[in-house]
Amino acid sequence: MPSALPDGEPVPGDGSLPAHALAGAADRPLGFYLHVPYCATRCGYCDFNTYTADELRGPGGALASRESYAGTLADEVRLARKVLGDDPRPVETVFVGGGTPTLLPAADLGRMLAAIRDEFGLAPDAEVSTEANPESVHPGYLEELRAAGFNRVSFGMQSARRHVLRVLDRTHTPGRPEACVAEARAAGFAHVNLDLIYGTPGETDDDWRASLDAALGAGPDHVSAYALIVEEGTALARRIRRGEVPMTDDDVHADRYLLAEEALSAAGLHWYEVSNWAADGPARCRHNELYWTGADWWGAGPGAHSHVGGVRWWNVKHPAAYAQALAEGRSPGAGRELLSAEDRRVERVLLELRLVDGCPLGLLAPAGARAARRALEDGLLRPEAYDDGRAALTLRGRLLADAVVRDLVD
Repeated sequence: MPSALPDGEPVPGDGSLPAHALAGAADRPLGFYLHVPYCATRCGYCDFNTYTADELRGPGGALASRESYAGTLADEVRLARKVLGDDPRPVETVFVGGGTPTLLPAADLGRMLAAIRDEFGLAPDAEVSTEANPESVHPGYLEELRAAGFNRVSFGMQSARRHVLRVLDRTHTPGRPEACVAEARAAGFAHVNLDLIYGTPGETDDDWRASLDAALGAGPDHVSAYALIVEEGTALARRIRRGEVPMTDDDVHADRYLLAEEALSAAGLHWYEVSNWAADGPARCRHNELYWTGADWWGAGPGAHSHVGGVRWWNVKHPAAYAQALAEGRSPGAGRELLSAEDRRVERVLLELRLVDGCPLGLLAPAGARAARRALEDGLLRPEAYDDGRAALTLRGRLLADAVVRDLVD
């Protein structure tokens, strides 16, 4: 089942924020994340807050239904407008994720986007993205999305090998994601991403090379490549524990990462975050950059997380409870935390160090600064960036990013 929500203090019934959270808001970008919690089947490795049709049958099922979901989510967008008051910022990025957003009709995704446009307005160059399952879209669907205002789409490819997809419980046919890229381009999408996963049990180096070759052959301008993380409570974790499939190790992940860097950079895609490569600046995922740089975003939907001005909160997880709260005029927030200056400093180091430009050395505490000097001497940080006052990872540093981050946040 999906992972648990963190602890936190109660969210006010009207969702109101402390005055300090809105201070200086005009100087920060604002984005929206819209969570669609529905999936046709549950992938064995996934611990996201998602639900299949069978899991939503029973009491409260009507409130949790897909048919009414777009209207329910639009209610939270209107709540956001009330909470943020006369905040003049247009929305710069919208990202629809899941789950499988494209299980909903394209018109519903358009309704959700229209609610943001009506309440806040979109910046002239706003990035509007949705995730998509390759088997849940077709050319006409993509054309509807484009007409509704979406300009970026991210397809979950994961692998080009059937046996790897089978271990991940992915149901799409090899070759379908690559065809989706062509269909998205024909529909007028300027930016297309393919998501890949490496380190699946049973995957070989040749399998991974084939997946990279297939993805690059499709011509996306962005590729995300993530090491498989086996989360407790997932079907894959249970299979590994029973010895049905082997667990891959960190050395395999490192080798696969190096293969990805070599293939993607040779094809003209350059890393800008440890797991993300883009053809150029406009091809980067600006919405994710909001997360990585501590900007403001409102997360709408069951289990979605938000951050505005140092206040982080999260919604109730179940779609029925989420819909009930909004139907009663209440915030669906389940809890929140007010980040201290030290919390925000640590988060900046944790996130910005993963970016190609790194983080300012001035963010580091004395122990972190000493660790940065050692990391530089060990070849984990780039000398030219260090001389310019920034801690920025080398390729070797990217392989050891988690360890470097742990040292530098001290």
